[in-house]
Amino acid sequence: MTRRMPALALLRTFEVAARHLSFKQAAAELHVTPAAVSQQIRSLEAELGVELFERLTRAVRLSPRGESLLPKVRDGLALLAEAVDQACAPAATELLRVIAPPSWASHWLLPRLPDFYARHPEVEIRLASSSEAVDHAGASNVIAALARAPGDGRSELAVVFGSGRYAGWRVDPLLTPEYLPVCAPTLARAGAPLAVPADVVHHVLIHDDTLNHAGDESWGWHRWLQAAGVQRRAASGGRHFSNAVLAIEAALAGQGVALAARPIVAGHLACGALVAPFPLAIPSPYTYCLVGRRQAAERPAAAAFRQWLIEASRRET
Repeated sequence: MTRRMPALALLRTFEVAARHLSFKQAAAELHVTPAAVSQQIRSLEAELGVELFERLTRAVRLSPRGESLLPKVRDGLALLAEAVDQACAPAATELLRVIAPPSWASHWLLPRLPDFYARHPEVEIRLASSSEAVDHAGASNVIAALARAPGDGRSELAVVFGSGRYAGWRVDPLLTPEYLPVCAPTLARAGAPLAVPADVVHHVLIHDDTLNHAGDESWGWHRWLQAAGVQRRAASGGRHFSNAVLAIEAALAGQGVALAARPIVAGHLACGALVAPFPLAIPSPYTYCLVGRRQAAERPAAAAFRQWLIEASRRET
């Protein structure tokens, strides 16, 4: 017949009293009275049917049965404490590598990542940026890198700014940005007037050269001026930058008027660092989309990031 286990509290009191060989010191550690410790020890002895301590005039010492019991009780309590610590420990961190265009990574994703981490503290995002994550700038190289074996430092998911037509890959469209003119508020106030779209021709135009979609140099400022009904032959003049990050920084510095994607500059517009003098915006022929291997997208970390990213993009839209 299996003996009923004594209460864990009684065994804990026995271990502390045996360690100190003093009911008074055990009481101090357990935040109870010495009388309570003495009573719990007597209850444990009565339940086991053996004497665990020998009571002396001014001290106590372990009986032979107590000495035999103590190591096993101590080991058992340690195992229980370890099990509780493991159960309460944070979940192991799962690493996910993501590559994205520089402007989208720095101006769109980074400000929103704290929300992802608040929802998924078990995932660590390793974010890299590359201008090659734009279709005409070499997105095929970025996508090809995703096909290589994981675990060697390469990215598992890519945000690509492109056509979204990538056969054999899992592709999730995120958002199609609109482009509109933006500039520093000091330029709008102190420079030449920006009352009507035609006024932009009196300002330095800031160009993001990645807007030459598929080598089409008629896109960007040429297309916006055309949509605004403004005639300007030298729309390619001004200051050219190799990516949107540099173009936006130039606009923030008051160097001219940039044509920028609304989602990328939304934070700057909201805080007043940039202003949009005209509401006219032109849609991009390209879309931001999440690309990854189908099997990689099923990993918990990748699935969590994918779901969060789609929801965040829908809110933006």
